[in-house]
Amino acid sequence: MLPDFELCCTEFSKNNIANFDNEKYEKMNIYAEFLVEYNEKVNLTALTQPHDILVKHFIDSVAPLNFFSVPEGASIIDVGTGAGFPSVPMKIFRPDLKLTLLDSLDKRITFLKLLCDKLDIEADFVHGRAEDIAKMTEYREKFYFSCARAVANLSTLSEYCIPFVKVGGSFISLKGPSEDIESASRAIELLGGELSDVIDYEIDDEGRRLVLVKKISQTPSKYPRNSAQIKKKPL
Repeated sequence: MLPDFELCCTEFSKNNIANFDNEKYEKMNIYAEFLVEYNEKVNLTALTQPHDILVKHFIDSVAPLNFFSVPEGASIIDVGTGAGFPSVPMKIFRPDLKLTLLDSLDKRITFLKLLCDKLDIEADFVHGRAEDIAKMTEYREKFYFSCARAVANLSTLSEYCIPFVKVGGSFISLKGPSEDIESASRAIELLGGELSDVIDYEIDDEGRRLVLVKKISQTPSKYPRNSAQIKKKPL
C-alpha cells in the first residue's frame, strides 16, 4: 500500500525525522491498508493515495515530535482523533506514550480499536463529545499532553482541549500556516494556559504551524461550555 521502504526512508529523512525503520514501516503499511479498506464503509479520510497517506497523514503527524520534548511515558489524549491522527503515528514512533483516543463518533472508535489491535498498540478509547468528557473527573486535567489536528480555530480548540491537561502539561495544536494565534490569546488565558511557542515549518514545501500552549493554572470549572455556546460565543 505505502510506497516502498526506501522511498519512505527518503521522505522521513527529508523531513528530518530520524529512527524510521522496517518495524515502523510495517506498522504504517498495515495502518494505511486498513485505513483505505475501512474507508469504503466509514468516512475516515479523503486521502487514499499511498504518497498522500505517507506525507499528509504519517509524516504530518510525526514531524511535530521534532519541536518539543516528550518525557518518557507521557500521557496524551487525542481530542477528536478521527482516524487516529496525529497520535497513533506518534505512538508508533514513541511506544512509551500512554495514549487515549477520544472521538464523538462510535464508528470511528470501532475502527480505532480494530486498528490498534492489528498494530499491537495499547490505547484507551473514549466515545463522547470533548465538552462532556472534559467535565468527568477521570479525564479532567489528567494528561501531560492533549493534541488536536483539526480545522476549528485555535480559540475553539483550546476550550475543548486545555481542560484535559494537568498543570505543567501542554496542549499541542497542529495547524495551517495562516492560523491566527493572536485571536486565541484571551481564550488560552481564561482556560489556564499560556502560549509557549509557535513553530512554522514545511512538509513537502507546504507550510505548517505548530502551536504549543503550556498549562499554568487550573481551568475554571465552567469550561468547556456546551458546543452551542462555544460556537455562538467563542472566548
